[in-house]
Amino acid sequence: MMLFNVIEKFISIDGEGPSSGQLAVFIRFSNCNLRCTWCDTGYSWDGTSEETQMTAIEIYNYIKETGVDNVTLTGGEPLIQPGLNRLLDLLVEDKKLTTRIETNGAVSIAKYKAKYRTSNIQFIVDFKLPDSKMTSKMCLDNLTVVDSWDVYKFVIASVADMQNAIEIIHDYDLTNRCHVYFSPVVELISPQVIVEAMKENLLNGVRLQLQLHKYIWPKEMRGV
Repeated sequence: MMLFNVIEKFISIDGEGPSSGQLAVFIRFSNCNLRCTWCDTGYSWDGTSEETQMTAIEIYNYIKETGVDNVTLTGGEPLIQPGLNRLLDLLVEDKKLTTRIETNGAVSIAKYKAKYRTSNIQFIVDFKLPDSKMTSKMCLDNLTVVDSWDVYKFVIASVADMQNAIEIIHDYDLTNRCHVYFSPVVELISPQVIVEAMKENLLNGVRLQLQLHKYIWPKEMRGV
């Protein structure tokens, strides 16, 4: 029997992404294959949190019991979870649900896009910029696999990060492929700086997003 290691499961609002401000049920898996310098969920991989082992059907049943239609699979890194297809198959069959997979950009999404292309599965893909120290781990193929249903998210911690993000957007014509979001590490760069860069570079199709949950609850708070 395939078991998933779950760090957290809870109902809240989506703090970012296409369903920002809407109710969502979160499933946070343990373990991550990256170690970003500004990581705000280190507890999902550093061994400090208790894990609950759940089967795919137990996760699905929990989601249905909440009565919430938006599902966010996050981590950690969801795409390194063994047997993830078993859970996705259940979620895809339920047309009442919209499932968003928050992935760190280091794992290819190609096989999932091929299998679930016309489904209710949406990918929110990060691109780790230089200040994260993880740029070399990025799967560049993801930049051409995403489609208009998906999101590319650039977490920006410096002006250099922002310039790199702009280059990638232009090189891959990204705003014509998918939704594109800039998400500032507000402790390191002001959102105002990013807005000025968006104006200067006429970044039509790019959306600034702030992590809404961190304005409602303390940033260290879990389960929100």
